[in-house]
Amino acid sequence: MWTAIILSALAMTAIVALRYFAASGVFAFATSKVRPGLYAGLNPQIRREMGWSLVSAAIYGIPAGIVAWGWQNAGWTLIYTDIAAYPLWYLPLSVFLYLFAHDTWFYWSHRFMHRPKWFRIAHAVHHASRPPTAWAAMSFHPIEALTGAVVIPLLVFLIPIHVAMLGLVLGIMTLMGVTNHMGWEMFPRWLVHSRLGGWLITASHHQRHHDEYRCNYGLYFRFWDRLCKTDKGLASP
Repeated sequence: MWTAIILSALAMTAIVALRYFAASGVFAFATSKVRPGLYAGLNPQIRREMGWSLVSAAIYGIPAGIVAWGWQNAGWTLIYTDIAAYPLWYLPLSVFLYLFAHDTWFYWSHRFMHRPKWFRIAHAVHHASRPPTAWAAMSFHPIEALTGAVVIPLLVFLIPIHVAMLGLVLGIMTLMGVTNHMGWEMFPRWLVHSRLGGWLITASHHQRHHDEYRCNYGLYFRFWDRLCKTDKGLASP
């Protein structure tokens, strides 16, 4: 059993690392075409981002691998594969519940990481990326990576979700993590400045966090930033 669990953890670590390199690589390449020269002179920083991200991949991959083994072999989780097990309307609802729960945890843990002590100990690693690049999405100190790694593995014990919807959640998490750090706005202006866009976090919103530090702490939604009056809007074009 323990050998199988270890192999599952190693396999998931490799998957997380490959997902990171694939997603960040695609958007770094897009950046070189859309904003040529934006990352000029940042090669040493990018290498550091990659190094920290590989450490984070292991920290994310190990609990994910253990939970994946438990789901497949011991029925530990509430992940389901039968599309008829819950009403169809529950599919998008489950995605929203996961994203909102993750966003809530991220907002408060992220804000906590900006306390002077914890910023010096851990979060300074992420903010050492000046400016952040598409490779910075997982560039975390191990302590900070651990706070992020427990969320989804915990939620699968609390909220039922179809395996395909879980894949969608992980895809959105990866997409937002990379695109929010790449230094330019991928989404069209009409969306970013629309009523809907006013509740979503994109690169324009998160860039201001990296510029000013004490604002814009959210991951997917601006709900907590608005409620707690930490939303300072979008970065200047």
